[in-house]
Amino acid sequence: MPKPTKGPRLGGSPAHQRKILANLCKELIHHTSIKTTEAKARAVRPHIEKLITKAKKGDTHNRRLALKVLGDRETAYILFEELAPLFAEREGGYTRITKVGNRRGDNTPMAVISLVTEKVSPKQAVVKEAEKAAERAAAAEEAESAESAESAESAESAESAESAESAASAESAESAESAPSADEAAEAEKAEEAK
Repeated sequence: MPKPTKGPRLGGSPAHQRKILANLCKELIHHTSIKTTEAKARAVRPHIEKLITKAKKGDTHNRRLALKVLGDRETAYILFEELAPLFAEREGGYTRITKVGNRRGDNTPMAVISLVTEKVSPKQAVVKEAEKAAERAAAAEEAESAESAESAESAESAESAESAESAASAESAESAESAPSADEAAEAEKAEEAK
């Protein structure tokens, strides 16, 4: 039994659907913006984003995977050599879908899917760097707290040993102090009896 696919069916068979998505990806790579139905735009978005991520990696294995989907060396060249450097700083969100109304003949909702070629703004880059710095600081604090907890435990055990020793010495000192006072008390009793 064929595995059902998510979303609307774009073609008559699974092979036809794969060809439709491959052709949409090719046209989007060549023109950076295409007008199509909303359903096709939503369906092609994850495919083109995965292809761009593979192009950013740029190794031979990912190039072959992209060629397998696209089936066209010229398109793969454009993807890997021209588009991948544009998206080097961007970590996802390579496409934008804009609704443009309905088609005249059959009233089908239409959309424009385009590649986001604008550079990542400096503010976004600063925010990302700040988030990474905060993560590193949190990791360092956790490491320090773990070390301080270990040192605190060892210090507590040392303090408890010292307090036990000091308590023992204090008891012996008290007993030593109480012994002369007992002698003094005995002498005081003898003095009272003598009177």
